[in-house]
Amino acid sequence: MSCKFFQNTACEYFPCHFIGSTADFNCLFCYCPLYALGKRCGGQFTYLDNGVKDCSACDFPHRRENYDALVQRYGEILAVLQREDAQP
Repeated sequence: MSCKFFQNTACEYFPCHFIGSTADFNCLFCYCPLYALGKRCGGQFTYLDNGVKDCSACDFPHRRENYDALVQRYGEILAVLQREDAQP
């Protein structure tokens, strides 16, 4: 068993994005940690008129093969959080 892949086929939203084959749909990053990077996340997103980031067209965190690439960016996510926490 690998900690790099998890699938919740009982989820009412499964699959929340279309990637071609549900056999490779990874639910591990259900809430994408790259969201916090804003425009620098690297995914397919748009901003809604109200300013909310819409990632519904992005499947990057749900592709089995992207686990390592996503985890490698945790340093960037940590830097964003540290900047946010440093603000009064």
